[in-house]
Amino acid sequence: QVQLVESGGDSVQAGGSLRLSCAISGTRLRSSYVGWFRQAPGKEREAVASIQWDGTTTYADSVKGRFAVSQDNAKTTLYLQMNSLELEDTAMYYCAADYRAITRGQFLGGEARFWGQGTQVTVSS
Repeated sequence: QVQLVESGGDSVQAGGSLRLSCAISGTRLRSSYVGWFRQAPGKEREAVASIQWDGTTTYADSVKGRFAVSQDNAKTTLYLQMNSLELEDTAMYYCAADYRAITRGQFLGGEARFWGQGTQVTVSS
């Protein structure tokens, strides 16, 4: 069974940086998509950043130029480097993965099969 475990969430001041990690285990399959989502209190979950099977990355407009998604060479850890953090970045961050032939739209729409439990990021002024 595929398992995803996030870490790295913390409380940080606006303008600061954090790096989230997501350890992926339980499969040797190549993922079709892996990525990060977030959900703030009272808001819907949104896609933050993703990597598709060919290495193409996608970012939400709100984080472009500030966040960077990457994987280690073994594809067992997914990272999200977050710089210039803003108050609006406060949320629970989740990593997700899928190994099926789904579309990018389906993945970014939240239809990933495997999800982590989340790690909290709180940005304060």
